[in-house]
Amino acid sequence: MSNAEARPPLPPFSRETAIQKVRMAEDGWNSRDPQRVALAYTLDSRWRNRAEFPQGRAEIQVFLERKWQRELEYRLIKELWAHDGNRIAVRFAYEWHDADGNWFRAYGNENWEFDEQGLMRVRHASINDLPISAAERKFHWPQGRRPDDHPGLSELDL
Repeated sequence: MSNAEARPPLPPFSRETAIQKVRMAEDGWNSRDPQRVALAYTLDSRWRNRAEFPQGRAEIQVFLERKWQRELEYRLIKELWAHDGNRIAVRFAYEWHDADGNWFRAYGNENWEFDEQGLMRVRHASINDLPISAAERKFHWPQGRRPDDHPGLSELDL
């Protein structure tokens, strides 16, 4: 792998660089750009996402394309839970609605492992969906990157 594919910050992670890596992942996913997001993973990256097990960038990109075609107005917040060496654990929540206008908040945890270039080679995600009403939504920023002044999960008591 060439240095052109490096994704700083690189492991081993400090608390500050782990927080930076988590925010970069959040920003990427909030772009809802499957090609851009897939570039953060190794060519042979292995995932567990609910009951799906995509492997490699191509499968990850297809997975994300399908995800964001059905999860409309997707908005995500991630928060660092723990870090050690080349591993980061996060908790997250995201809100979305389906084609019928039914809103959901998904809660979950992810365990990440990175290679020496800062690309994610393993991602294990456990996720639960909660149906919510439009009035229960908490993520109201315009689609895209969450504004810096928007509360995180802890501030929102999530």
